Amino acid sequence: YAHDVPVTTRGAGTGNYGQAMPMAGGCILHMKNMAAVKSVHPGRVIVEPGCLLKDVDAACRAESGQELRMFSSTWATATIGGFVAGGSGGVGSCTWGSLRDLGNIIRLRVVTMEEEPRILEFRGEELARVSHAYGTNGIITELEMPLAPAYDWVGLFVAFEDFDAALGYTEDLANQDGILIKIASLYEAPCAHSYFQRVAPYVTEKTHLVGLMVAPQSMDGFETFTARRPAAKVIYQSGANEWARDPGPVFEYGWNHTTLRALKVDPSITYLQVRYGYPTHAEKVRTMREALSPEVLQHLEVIRENGKVMFAGLSLVKFTTEERLDEIVRLHEEAGCMIFNPHRFTLEEGGRQTVDDRQLNFKREADPKGLLNPGKMIAWDDPNWGFERIYSYPGMKAAE
Repeated sequence: YAHDVPVTTRGAGTGNYGQAMPMAGGCILHMKNMAAVKSVHPGRVIVEPGCLLKDVDAACRAESGQELRMFSSTWATATIGGFVAGGSGGVGSCTWGSLRDLGNIIRLRVVTMEEEPRILEFRGEELARVSHAYGTNGIITELEMPLAPAYDWVGLFVAFEDFDAALGYTEDLANQDGILIKIASLYEAPCAHSYFQRVAPYVTEKTHLVGLMVAPQSMDGFETFTARRPAAKVIYQSGANEWARDPGPVFEYGWNHTTLRALKVDPSITYLQVRYGYPTHAEKVRTMREALSPEVLQHLEVIRENGKVMFAGLSLVKFTTEERLDEIVRLHEEAGCMIFNPHRFTLEEGGRQTVDDRQLNFKREADPKGLLNPGKMIAWDDPNWGFERIYSYPGMKAAE
């Protein structure tokens, strides 16, 4: 603070929006040494921000048979602090909703960037000040997160020849009140055949694939549900199928691991994040697929919002030009599909397309010099900015 040095807080650097990319030089505050699981209690864990998600789960399972309600697909490499500061949901959102939903974060301890730094404790309404703020207005030093019972989840792949059948199956399964799932992903053909190397021998170019994690006590219900739908063919079940090569955790095919796997095969692939809102979510998916497939392939993740099942899209896009990508964004928005654009590095352009006054007002209070992760909050840099054009941070400079 005294020397006006910008500080970008970094968990593991696995974000997809450039959350921890320093735009104005300065220093990176790496949280890797603040990685302690402080205490585990019934239904909650107190943990430092640099702890890897997998290590939080391991500690909670070992001590109490519990696990995090939700985590990003980068569970093995991402930190809990980075997930809360830069993420929005993930594996588990089909049951628990998003991080921003009330109850999915219990408490955050935050240090301010002032001449005399303060240590603040946030709960309830105050959490929105710093959650998903990319570390622009405070440094998270402790988290209290809710837990759920841990299970030996059964990973499954279910194959379909018809996309609509796969779409209906996925939504109907997520709506089964008595069947507990952790993830439900749908991959339009030929994603599984083209990009999932260990799955490819068991599918064709026409196979639409559903990836699931089902609690073991729900397997009888799941098998009965699936038997009622002749179009569904279970091709893999963890612990039961003998594949030549173990496919690994099913969740590592979902969320942004889908994009990662596609990029390894075809570097020209990019993606967009889409919100297909209830109650017209399935209709919107069909509309966009009809308009854009195979240039844009549907990859859907079931999420729950206000108690309703709907879809988040992480669509795979065959990139040609920036102009065409912008046109694809426009076509989605015209159809009523909200885009969270991973090709933008600011809070506003990457998501809400508007100013979050709670985060802006807290930044004015907690970071009066604007030293925390500069360039990521347009409302701080240029309050009169119009979102019809791309923002370019004027303070951007190359590392020396």
